[in-house]
Amino acid sequence: MEDAKLIISPKRYSDESQVLSVRMPKGMLKDLDAIAQKTGRTRNELIVMSIEFTLDHLEIEEKK
Repeated sequence: MEDAKLIISPKRYSDESQVLSVRMPKGMLKDLDAIAQKTGRTRNELIVMSIEFTLDHLEIEEKK
């Protein structure tokens, strides 16, 4: 099985943005900040890219 990779490409959504508040574990925020520091991306950019990746690769399991 091939490993999924997050490929960074141009922004897909160009419409107006909206503020969203999210709670996350402190350890996850620490990891996110480390990735932001290493890549020169903002927290927001990384979160949006991660959500886009999830939306593109999401599979909903039907109840049986």
